Amino acid sequence: MNFMRRLLSLETIVWVWFLCLFQTGFAQSPPNADWHSFATNGFPDIFVWADTCNVYALRDHDSALLVNLGDGSCLSHLAEIGVRQIDWVLLTDHHREESQGLANLDLTRIQVGAPEAERSLLEHPDSFRKMRPSLSDPFTVHSASYARPAIRPIHLSRGFAKADTFEWHGRAIRCEETKGNSPGGMSYLLQQNGHWLAFSGDVMREDARMNNYFDSEWDYSFGTGIYALHDAAAWLVGYDPAYLFPAHGPAIPNAKSQLDAYQRKLEKLEQMVLRGYSISRFAGSDQDRVSKPTAVPNIWQVSPHLYKFKAQNFWPNFHMLLADSGHALVIDCGLFDEAYLDQALEGMRQKLGLKAIDAVIITHMHGDHMLEAPHLHEKWGAQIWALDNMVDKCEHPDWFEYAAPVVSYGKGLTGVHIDRAIRKEGETIDWEGFKLAIEWMPGQTEFALGVHGIIDGMKVLFTGDNIDGNPEDPTQNGHEAFVARNSGILEEGYIYGAELMTRVQPDLLLAGHSWAIAHPKPLIERYRAWAYEMRDVLRGLSTDEDYRYWFDPFWVRAQPYRTSLPADAAAEIEIHVRNFRSRPQSHHIEIHTPSEIKVEPAVLDGQLPANGRASFPVKVRRLSGSQPGVRIVGLDITLDGHRYGEWFDFVVDVVEGQ
Repeated sequence: MNFMRRLLSLETIVWVWFLCLFQTGFAQSPPNADWHSFATNGFPDIFVWADTCNVYALRDHDSALLVNLGDGSCLSHLAEIGVRQIDWVLLTDHHREESQGLANLDLTRIQVGAPEAERSLLEHPDSFRKMRPSLSDPFTVHSASYARPAIRPIHLSRGFAKADTFEWHGRAIRCEETKGNSPGGMSYLLQQNGHWLAFSGDVMREDARMNNYFDSEWDYSFGTGIYALHDAAAWLVGYDPAYLFPAHGPAIPNAKSQLDAYQRKLEKLEQMVLRGYSISRFAGSDQDRVSKPTAVPNIWQVSPHLYKFKAQNFWPNFHMLLADSGHALVIDCGLFDEAYLDQALEGMRQKLGLKAIDAVIITHMHGDHMLEAPHLHEKWGAQIWALDNMVDKCEHPDWFEYAAPVVSYGKGLTGVHIDRAIRKEGETIDWEGFKLAIEWMPGQTEFALGVHGIIDGMKVLFTGDNIDGNPEDPTQNGHEAFVARNSGILEEGYIYGAELMTRVQPDLLLAGHSWAIAHPKPLIERYRAWAYEMRDVLRGLSTDEDYRYWFDPFWVRAQPYRTSLPADAAAEIEIHVRNFRSRPQSHHIEIHTPSEIKVEPAVLDGQLPANGRASFPVKVRRLSGSQPGVRIVGLDITLDGHRYGEWFDFVVDVVEGQ
């Protein structure tokens, strides 16, 4: 009897120690947090806990397997469901909010399984953040990462291939690849009581909605992530799951009808996202039906004072307004071999009267529109002009995580200096007898301008990469790439640009990549209709009352996004927060760092007014003994009481030297 008392006492001590081990380093329990049982639904050994994601516990006596872990706060409440031992944590994907609690956990007592396709993202997260990104970096959209790995490595006990079977306590769990929200996402399927149950990660949310847009944006508006999500939903339909247990939001009973509806929504989204003209098919024939050849090879004349480059399958960024005096304005300059550009301009000097290039006007922040602008500055003394909200994106692209920065094109440019910043409110310039309006004209990206005025008796509008296509083809609506990582919110993007084009009513559009579009009115009308319909489609898929929180990957962001820290150095970073709502918004932001980095303050609490923005300075310091290398710092967001988890991040490079 005394032996049994001592044994029970020892077991109690071990159990208390076990709970304390789990609780160390985790966020406190969410307000009113509790385990929810599915016993009344016929599944008494399945429970869910919600913090940064849904954590599902599959119980067998006093042991359990967890699907995802969230911030780990559930672990100090295991006794409430009669669990003493966690054997496995199965991750549906690499996203931080599904696993951020693992970063502080001693895994000697627990095994972790995850999709083999995402092993590198989990075990080597820092490899997917670069101080000098390039267009070809894996898991990026033109160098902007769509991977969101943890701030510390997560080492896997087992990586699951698609169609693997995992045995646990006599249960056969089927591992099915259901990527789309994540590049290697996986669902875990269990047959119980004659029904299939699907722990489905972020394939779909309740009411046939998409977890968020930007995690499924894997390319430059070619829809790869959308196709993958559709395929995942179609695959799960075949199981006719009695329950879909998503990583976020309520469980979905009898999910087949919602999965079917979701596929139809994704099919509509695909139609809207793909470019509104004949890219990679017949775009070469539509690119320019206006200009005529000149005495200089590949220099074509659009009108008496307007010139452009034109050749077969040639898509540079360059238009020139050449005054009678021989002075020129160039609109965009990129995607050239500089020797070829020099040869063509010399030909224009000899045969077309070119004497000077006064300025290069950059239409938007993308590197391919400014790559050779510094060359024209050096060779011709041309000033470089841009809109004021583009200047820091051109001069310091490493401060941001937007797509297609100039640094990513492999020419060795770390930025492009801007000589003149045009006010976003717009300016009118008188140049060589031409009156030109330069104003904010977003579309493909927020950071863009348009130039318009009367040239050779026509109202001409230079649009950058906002619109392309054939006005005579009623199937085309003209929009270019629709990319969240361009800062592509519709109200300050395509919708705004469509309204500007409608107001200007141009006779001729000179667009990026050598497009020249005459009589564009019907194309602009279709473009405008598409922009508003696109917003309706996004709202129908959004899980947030304002789709912009669901669509935009930058409503909380750090500037600079990339910071280098030599020994004993500190840097100041601003955390920018945005409120899209027409009411005040409160935020709680925890800054989670790896062990080599310290941030002060580590918590930001505040309130923003309706439609407001604010920035909050924090100091970042490396700790002594830290090894060189890139580190990820996570931003754990709670907005108006809703916990998102570590949705956002910034990068610190610990470098050698003082």
